[in-house]
Amino acid sequence: MKNEIATHEGRVTAVKEGRVTVQIRSVSACASCQAHEKCGFADAKDKTLDIPTADWKCYTEGQTVSVRISQGRGLLAVWIAYILPALLLLGVIIGLSLAGLSEPAVIGSTFGMLALYVLALYILRHRINTKFTLQITPNPKH
Repeated sequence: MKNEIATHEGRVTAVKEGRVTVQIRSVSACASCQAHEKCGFADAKDKTLDIPTADWKCYTEGQTVSVRISQGRGLLAVWIAYILPALLLLGVIIGLSLAGLSEPAVIGSTFGMLALYVLALYILRHRINTKFTLQITPNPKH
């Protein structure tokens, strides 16, 4: 499963030395439903990705491209962004509550733990960033 690739089609919005900016449309799973415009639950958002690439000269604004990332890396992102902080929150809340701290102390400690987690992510951002390399390839002309 970790070798599977998630691919999104996008459009090049800018080309700079060593970097290509691509806009992709992130669509919820229910967007393919026939009634998605009526129910109001479907959402689609434009996301902009700044992708470092050595062959940046091969791309032009408006060009259609494919952006790929391995799904194993996507799962790692989910762990870092959602699961690990949730486990830390639960651990701090339960641990300090069982230790007999007052509710304001537990709340303050929980916010402090979250601040430390965000600080750790900020300090390690370059190391984390190297794990999430996106690959960009031009789409064949139709």
